[in-house]
Amino acid sequence: MIGPLLAGVLAFGVVALQPVAAGAQANNGEAGSLELVDPNVFRACGDPRNLPFSNDKGEGFENKLAELFAAKLGKKLSYTYFPQATGFVRMTLGSFRCDIIMGFPQGDDQAQVTVPYYRTTYALVFKPGSGLEDVTAISDPKLKDKRIGIVAKTPPSTNMAINGLLGHAKSYPLFIDTRADSSAQAMMDDLAKGEIDCGILWGPMAGYYASQATPPLVVVPLTKETTGPQMTYRIGMAVRAADQEWKRTLNRLIMENQPEINKLLISYNIPILDETNMPITADTLSKRP
Repeated sequence: MIGPLLAGVLAFGVVALQPVAAGAQANNGEAGSLELVDPNVFRACGDPRNLPFSNDKGEGFENKLAELFAAKLGKKLSYTYFPQATGFVRMTLGSFRCDIIMGFPQGDDQAQVTVPYYRTTYALVFKPGSGLEDVTAISDPKLKDKRIGIVAKTPPSTNMAINGLLGHAKSYPLFIDTRADSSAQAMMDDLAKGEIDCGILWGPMAGYYASQATPPLVVVPLTKETTGPQMTYRIGMAVRAADQEWKRTLNRLIMENQPEINKLLISYNIPILDETNMPITADTLSKRP
């Protein structure tokens, strides 16, 4: 789940998770902690209209990952859907309506995060033949005269300001109701119409929407940034602070199923990176022992 949340890791206000209700049954967690995790149902939180992450038809990669983990645990799967905007964590995980957010950045203190299951970055998106194929940083001189689409208040907008690129930029809103709007889709539509020359999007959105275009757009991860805010993030799953045993279970599932998770992400054209910023692709996976 990453609309406003990871579009800038800014979308949610600081929200404290509510305490576990009195009388909750304790699991085998840390001493003194209470876990309110359904033993029979894998209760996931998601956005009803936020592809490629999730939707209420179960078509996103987070939906598919939830299906995989539910099957591994022998649990039924259920979803609590809520538009991804301010209050998402409070109204879902924090209100005990579900037990896991399937995609959450490490370093966000609104919830406890598992080990990461992928690493990605913001990416440049453009039409084939635009001459931008070797651009790997926003500071590249080739971007100086380009009309660049950018989601407002996301990390790359700061880098664009540092490099004097906002004068020709077209801004798209970060805070939207995903049930009615999509800044990523609007940006891709403008790119197709020639109203912008290229766009900068959160990697999973860039890869997914670029693959939907005809012909497909080019996606280049921006991995060489040396100034401005962090643009590359490790993504795990979010659970409540008290749910230590649940977190350990999910950590084990992630580590045991990482090859299958990678294949799932790649099938959605998500640009995933190893720890040296090299792309993990279907070809590189096939060459691994």
